[in-house]
Amino acid sequence: MSTHTQNTFPKLHNAMWPGLVGKEPGTDHPPISLEHMLDLTAQAEVGGQKFDGVDMFLFHPHTDPDAGDDEIKRMADLIAGKGLAVGSLVAPVWPGTVGDSSMGTAEQREKFVLAVRKACRIAKILNEHGVRRYGVIRIDSADSPAHWAADKVGNTHKIAETFREAGVIAAAHGERLAAEGEICWAGMHSWQYMVQTLEEVGMQGTVGFQADLAHTYLYLLGYNAPEHGLLQAGHTREQFDAAYKQMTDALRPWTIDFHVAQNDGSVHGTGSHDKTGRHCPADDPNGKLDIVECSGPWLQGAAARGIKHICWDGCMFPNAMLESQQTWNTILATMLKVRDAHGYQA
Repeated sequence: MSTHTQNTFPKLHNAMWPGLVGKEPGTDHPPISLEHMLDLTAQAEVGGQKFDGVDMFLFHPHTDPDAGDDEIKRMADLIAGKGLAVGSLVAPVWPGTVGDSSMGTAEQREKFVLAVRKACRIAKILNEHGVRRYGVIRIDSADSPAHWAADKVGNTHKIAETFREAGVIAAAHGERLAAEGEICWAGMHSWQYMVQTLEEVGMQGTVGFQADLAHTYLYLLGYNAPEHGLLQAGHTREQFDAAYKQMTDALRPWTIDFHVAQNDGSVHGTGSHDKTGRHCPADDPNGKLDIVECSGPWLQGAAARGIKHICWDGCMFPNAMLESQQTWNTILATMLKVRDAHGYQA
């Protein structure tokens, strides 16, 4: 019998987009199909426990953002048939997908909002199907810190206006938007800039923050925003703890979605994806984080903020690692420890 019985929430999800992000057809790291990613997730098992569900990227080749209702329902049947639920959905907000820069021209910003509108439509179908009962819609600014720096105040204002418009649409669909805290996104590339952007949006409870352990660790080091770095090379454990508390205290009230991950303190990028925090295996010997301990501050009060699931993000893992079943068993075991330590009962 499993020993993991104390906490039933948050539910444990696996991300599907590591099969797509940084993957390029015709290379040695081609895209991995949604069904194969689902199978790898469904087959993972630790002590009788399995993943509860998946988080999804709403774009090709996994999902056509303009797919008809029946096609989305067939996808929902496929996922449910593997014993999995759907949680958070990533809106296709970037140039080259549906969307475009949230701080660009009026036309570009309209495309960004359209991407959120399309995500809300798919979310509604999945909700009505029954495969999705919790989760948010994930966004980011879809532009770079370098572009943002040309007019910091003006560009943050544009991002906030675009997020606010998207937030109104999400709220009308009963959805919430979570901005992904990652150093490669304009106006979101430091913990302080992220707070400033969210405060300017001013829709707490509807437009919030998605914390990822790997990415927020880079916030501490000041990558892309040295002026907001809290740690220097060779820092002590006491310095880490103080810096981590400062960052999580500032962002936790906004946090409505959470990614469990590991980071080795370096940055990485593949394909068209800008360099950002390197996701490492859960048991990576070079990992800088105590995953279970570092998840605690983000999950403090999680139930009150409506967090009903957490997701593992293994973005830009090599395909061989993604296709190894042991990878997912190790991840699941780590997530179970996070839930045992910081979860709650329904």
